[in-house]
Amino acid sequence: MNMTDMQFVLAELLEMRRVTSLFQPIVDMREGRVHGYEALSRGPSDSSLHSPLALLRAADHFGLASEIERLCVETAARGFVVRKLMGKLFINVRPGRLFDPFFQPAALADFLDSIGLGPCRVVLEITESDPVFEYSALIHAVEGLRAVGIEIAMDDLGEGFSSLRLWSELKPCYVKIDKHFVSGLNQDPVKLQFVRSLQQIAEKSQSFIVAEGIEMASELAIVRDLGIAFGQGYLIGRPSAMPSSVPSTEATQCLMQSAISVFPGCGAARLQPDARRLLIEAPCVDVGTPSERVLEILQANEGLHAVAVVENGIPVGMISRPIMLDRFTHLYSRELFGRKSCALFMDDAPLVVDIGTLVSDLPELVVRKGKQAFSDGFVITENGRYRGLGSGFDLMREITDMQVVAARYASPLTLLPGNVPIHEHTDRLLTAGVSFVAAYFDLDHFKPYNDAYGYRKGDEMIKLLGRIIVEQCDPNLDFVGHIGGDDFIVLFQSPDWEARCREIMRMFDAARLSCFQAVHIEQGGYESEDRRGRMVFHSLVVLSIGAVPVQQGYFQQHLEVERAASLAKKMAKKTEGSSLFIERRRGEDRQEIPADAAEMAEISAL
Repeated sequence: MNMTDMQFVLAELLEMRRVTSLFQPIVDMREGRVHGYEALSRGPSDSSLHSPLALLRAADHFGLASEIERLCVETAARGFVVRKLMGKLFINVRPGRLFDPFFQPAALADFLDSIGLGPCRVVLEITESDPVFEYSALIHAVEGLRAVGIEIAMDDLGEGFSSLRLWSELKPCYVKIDKHFVSGLNQDPVKLQFVRSLQQIAEKSQSFIVAEGIEMASELAIVRDLGIAFGQGYLIGRPSAMPSSVPSTEATQCLMQSAISVFPGCGAARLQPDARRLLIEAPCVDVGTPSERVLEILQANEGLHAVAVVENGIPVGMISRPIMLDRFTHLYSRELFGRKSCALFMDDAPLVVDIGTLVSDLPELVVRKGKQAFSDGFVITENGRYRGLGSGFDLMREITDMQVVAARYASPLTLLPGNVPIHEHTDRLLTAGVSFVAAYFDLDHFKPYNDAYGYRKGDEMIKLLGRIIVEQCDPNLDFVGHIGGDDFIVLFQSPDWEARCREIMRMFDAARLSCFQAVHIEQGGYESEDRRGRMVFHSLVVLSIGAVPVQQGYFQQHLEVERAASLAKKMAKKTEGSSLFIERRRGEDRQEIPADAAEMAEISAL
């Protein structure tokens, strides 16, 4: 279609009011009911202006944006009333339109009243398709709309030009998160952290988050568990000329279930530190600086391991403390070299890293440069100019600290969540008051196996068990954690958890045989030295599982749950072969396990 034809179609569209509205439900997560509907405008289905994007672009091109957007709002409002839809009506409006005569508070309120729609039932979604420069004027317009009862929402947070500033300036009642951050939320710890942060901001600013683009039950479950107030997407209801007054059956079932979703990354997503963490604010010298001046700097700063040499602010070399001090301890060194350029003693190819380089990437750069880079350290730049120094010792200390912290969040061997996420998820389950089962998995006779076959083979067996456990658990309901060594814990919400445990035992008993020599399998074990140097026969490695059903009110915090599971695991170890012990007692009776506990609980051995 050429421009003349498009202009004709647009003019005809305005004259004949050939705009229609579809309505998509927005659900209240807490109550499981429809809170309102977003109106989605469409042009004629038989023209190239059917999509809202094409329609608005054409309107902008021909200077008819005000007329088209007014027509869309009027059509949506009238359609909402005719269909007798309940709740709020959400209508998209670009910021610039709020200054048009139709959108002036009194005029818009009069129109809404005239069609029988109270202004308090209308929410104007401020889109970010256009940049906002006149914040003060926009704030004034929004305040006027609020004064007549019309509420304000921000649309597609994270997509446009100035999301966070617009949020803080307008103080909207609703903030809609762009669907990009909701899609795949159940599998992306970075998106989870982003959405969680937005929810925390919303709680502080008295705004309600609306999560857009929900298409899967697992996404809806995570959004619900994050405490987000409202949701919208195909799973809840598709845009329709005659929308349903209730959410879809699948969405309703998801909202009604008591199970708590398993967060991706389980709280392990953290910002990695960069070279700024290692920055030493150290003086630098120009390439023409006399050597004795560098010596004076090093003598005045005992903790300084080197001095950077720059030319017009750009690093060109580095002089290490040991080299400089060693040279000037010789007789007549100051007289010979003191007035000469410090370039005489510098390494003209030092390791130079940008301040934004991740600390985790630095060891490889240091190793590639050579061991001298570890002792001399490195130069840190920002935008290509000298910023400071970094030392190999500080780098080693930071990497060690990162490994310790990482081990608390995720096992480096299995990459499964570690102790901190285990504690966090247990407390989430307890706080929500849902029933679950804490199952402790432990390998018996594992230390002798490690001694006889070596740690590499031992690690392979641990990873084998971890894979089997993960395969047999529901990723949306069951949390799998690696406590450390050969100890795992699963927080089951799957109703068939006992069958899953038995299948894990069966699969492990079959798969473990690949980890042993044929002769040891035939003998049912092997001999190895104990701590006193005596040869002792050890059975093949088996799996013990201690399971504790957790009912509401019996435990207050994760430590109590983990202790009970550990005690149940000890009971499982009393049975030969792979076994499952299910603790049936409740409350205070669980504090100690008596000798006759087998009569009070179930021990299932394969």
